[in-house]
Amino acid sequence: MKRSLILFIQFCISISLVNGQNSSTVLTEEEFLSIVRSNHPVAKQAGLLADLAAAQLLAIKGNFDPVIAINKNQKTFDGKTYYNYNNTEMVIPTWFGIELYAGIENNFGDYTNREYTLGNTSYAGLSVPLLKDLILDKRRAALQQGRLFKQQSEFEKRTIINDLIYDAYKSYWNWAKDYQVFRSYDTILTLNESRYSLIKISFLNGERAAVDTTEALVQLLNFQQQREEAWLKFRKSTLELSAFLWHPNNVPAYLTELVLPDTTRLKNEINFPALENVDNWISRISTTHPKLQQIDFKLQALEVERKLKLQNLLPKLDVKYNFLQKGYNSVNLSANYFFENNYKFGLSAIVAIPNRQGIGDYKSSRIKIKSTELDRNFTQLNLENKVRFHFNEVLNLQKQIRIYESLNKNLAHLYNTEMLKFSLGETTLFLLNSRETKMLESQQKLLELKAKLYQTYATLNWATGSFQD
Repeated sequence: MKRSLILFIQFCISISLVNGQNSSTVLTEEEFLSIVRSNHPVAKQAGLLADLAAAQLLAIKGNFDPVIAINKNQKTFDGKTYYNYNNTEMVIPTWFGIELYAGIENNFGDYTNREYTLGNTSYAGLSVPLLKDLILDKRRAALQQGRLFKQQSEFEKRTIINDLIYDAYKSYWNWAKDYQVFRSYDTILTLNESRYSLIKISFLNGERAAVDTTEALVQLLNFQQQREEAWLKFRKSTLELSAFLWHPNNVPAYLTELVLPDTTRLKNEINFPALENVDNWISRISTTHPKLQQIDFKLQALEVERKLKLQNLLPKLDVKYNFLQKGYNSVNLSANYFFENNYKFGLSAIVAIPNRQGIGDYKSSRIKIKSTELDRNFTQLNLENKVRFHFNEVLNLQKQIRIYESLNKNLAHLYNTEMLKFSLGETTLFLLNSRETKMLESQQKLLELKAKLYQTYATLNWATGSFQD
């Protein structure tokens, strides 16, 4: 149903003028935001972030894939086979930092290196880090960070969606407000055109002075000029709104003059719902805002890096062992077999003195964590201050709207009274025009306040990260 609704709205947007439709199509806020979420390129790019992180994680997991290596090296000269070395080996990395080896060799020739065993041999063994890389090495650290970055990318996507929907929300209410301001001139212009015609007839009949005709014309021309300015502003906000509308095939969708906003909430009196306590809004930030959750995952990734750098402070001490046998057949291994005969053992140690690189890298990782913690504290405080400010702004706008609603009623009453007195010849056209102008200005100010209220309420939700889904 939702998909059908989106397609229907897109259809109306794209072909309403082409088919010569005379009826307008109302694009509601919910329908508009649904189109933005589904089709906007930024929303689609944000959706690709998780796919990219998953692909990168898959590549990192490749570091733990078994590897088969085939090496062949031979030399023949003057009819003699100097050497022919053949070695096929499989290496299996493990999560615990241990690497398992297994391989077969076939070596022959007249001048083979004495280190090589002639004929067919097979071996199996392992390499174990005893100090550095025992608890954590680059492969395991990369995998842990890759998993964290994958989760972080999901919240990065939510941050982008949160910002996009917020911008779209503000644009929609600018569009709705500009349209309603533009339409507010229609009634007043019709009334002034009729008034000018009647005053002109009265002047020709000798019932009105010529200055009344001029004053009525000036009022009419002034409203006509303001209407044109309002129309231009409405078309500008329409183009700005169109930037958020795209077809599913990534083609921009342009709004025609027959696609109109839903201005019901601007025209009617607002029933203000009770706002939650500001502390409830603030409490949501630390648990729901995607930007803070991004930083939390970044901190976890930096902690993995710190643990890896801590390993670099240790000397590198690795032991490697292979047991050997003639031929390629399996053997029955006794308890003392591994160190009695047919084995190869190695021990390597690397000690950096005084290991300034390791010390510097470890200090650097701790500084990065401290800097990110400060960034998180600042970001949270900044968001909390925005919530406090916009919460108070919503309350203040509600009060202003109530005042202006009352003001509008009283100005309308004064205008209607003045119009009645004018029809009875008890007042001047100048005073009537003044009442009319003030009433129109008050109506437009009320429209601006209502639109700003909806935008500010959106800002409040944006500051808590509520537009991420």
